[in-house]
Amino acid sequence: MENPLSQILPQALHFMSLNGSELMLLVGIMMFFGSFGGRIFQKLRIPQVVGYIVIGIIIGVSGFVLLGKDTVAALNPISTASLSLIGFLVGAELKIDVIKKYGKQFVGILIGESITPFFVVGVLTGSVTYLFTKSVAHSLSFGLILGAICAATAPAATTDVLKEYRTKGPLTTTILGIVAMDDAVALILYAIAATISAPLLGGHSVSFLAQLGAIAYDIFGSVILGLAFGFFLNLILKNIMNNDGRVLGFSLGTLFLCTGLCNSLGLDNILASMFIGFFMTNFAHPKTNAMFKLVEKFTPPIYVLFFVTVGAKLNIWIMTPFIAVIALLYVSGRTIGKTIGSRLGARLTGASESVRKYLPYCLLSQAGVAIGLSIAAGNDFSDSIGPQIMLIITATTFIVQILGPICVKYGVSKAGEVGLNITAEDLMKTAQVRDISIKGHVICRAESYTIVNDTDTVGSIISNFTHHENTNYEVRGNEGANKGKLVGQISIEHLKEAMQIGEMGEFLLAMDIMEKPRVTCQPELSLPEAYQLFSDYDTEAICVTNDSNEPQGMLEKFAVDHYIHSRIVELEHKLAKMEA
Repeated sequence: MENPLSQILPQALHFMSLNGSELMLLVGIMMFFGSFGGRIFQKLRIPQVVGYIVIGIIIGVSGFVLLGKDTVAALNPISTASLSLIGFLVGAELKIDVIKKYGKQFVGILIGESITPFFVVGVLTGSVTYLFTKSVAHSLSFGLILGAICAATAPAATTDVLKEYRTKGPLTTTILGIVAMDDAVALILYAIAATISAPLLGGHSVSFLAQLGAIAYDIFGSVILGLAFGFFLNLILKNIMNNDGRVLGFSLGTLFLCTGLCNSLGLDNILASMFIGFFMTNFAHPKTNAMFKLVEKFTPPIYVLFFVTVGAKLNIWIMTPFIAVIALLYVSGRTIGKTIGSRLGARLTGASESVRKYLPYCLLSQAGVAIGLSIAAGNDFSDSIGPQIMLIITATTFIVQILGPICVKYGVSKAGEVGLNITAEDLMKTAQVRDISIKGHVICRAESYTIVNDTDTVGSIISNFTHHENTNYEVRGNEGANKGKLVGQISIEHLKEAMQIGEMGEFLLAMDIMEKPRVTCQPELSLPEAYQLFSDYDTEAICVTNDSNEPQGMLEKFAVDHYIHSRIVELEHKLAKMEA
């Protein structure tokens, strides 16, 4: 079926060659509209990665062809760089203590969620193909190749959702472990399937040992190269950690140098990058761990470009009845197989209930390795099933890349792991003055215990002090033009001075000892801005008021610190309870 939008723009734009200005224009379009689409979908409570892909589809070969096939091919280095960054950050999560704790679970689930869909998809697609072709050899080969490819899970879209929703817990740990390893299983399964299918289809047969030798070279060569670059990066970084710019430069330079060597040597750049991250998080000098946060801050624009490119590659106008039926069977069988296999593996290895129930939702995305294997099938079986395999994988990638991230969000949300991977810095960025509370008491409200009237006696204020932890008070006017307005503030030092007078000090009024407010803020102020006020005015307390200058409570620095610490402890306790 021809793309009906392909005639809207001139053919010259479709096949244009990229010069410097055109490249910058296209990158700008991809990044701007990709970010815009991600934000819209985020507002709709749909993972932002879906928005990136949809924008790619609109401007790619299925839409207005701003990014044609030649253009997308020219942007392949962006995809390569993005996958290397993803592999690197996934490797950073594979800590040895986690592997020791969950290793048995990882292996059991990995085998289940890879082998089960291999058989389910193989039987379904092979059987239906036989109904169309009446050829046993053709249908058996079709089922074997599609079954092998379906074992792979795309780490990119999955990990992007985990990062967006700041997830942490047993399910998140299991997801990261599985998506890091099941691509290797898919490669082995493809080698077996291709070895069996080649003689059936009358093609050149490659021995199984030769296939396994190539896979061993790919896997072990990538691991060794990644560990070597990790060792090299550690030697450099441990002496320059006081310079963020150099740390980021050397980290990305090492990562991309390793990626370039992988491409030259025919190795897997994702696996090599993953083992750089694995080495750095487990064996490098502890102070180099700050490097991961720097690299993570660099990734968002690269991810936008990558997923827009993924969408631009997808051609949704290639459907024929046969391809449509097999594609639906492939997606259904893959989903059923991964659901049964992952749940069976989780149950046999004693995984937590959240992993058993919700892991299947997080294993649906496919992209890089699946597409790569379909291209390999296109080359290996170019005169028979190869072209059809490529069309089916392209079509199903479109489906699962849209639905996969939504399902990941559903799974981690139901597992209760959203928002658990939050640091004090993250809380500071999102919290406002109105959120601060101590032992359940909200600081910022009109009837806060940190507000006294200007006619209250020192004795009553001291009595209040003995029941609460605050050491500063806002003073509210009680009559006249200032009634209900902020007129001053009182600190513990003011109360001490009043009590030095003797018993008469208790009968002094708040207006007698208060001072003019040094600084005020409103409840909507963010905590970073509040901390800046603490610093600028060299104070430990800030008066909070509304637009009418009515006191709302006293913001004290110790209360902010207490709130942040309490939230972190609360999240840690929740996580510990989930992992118990």
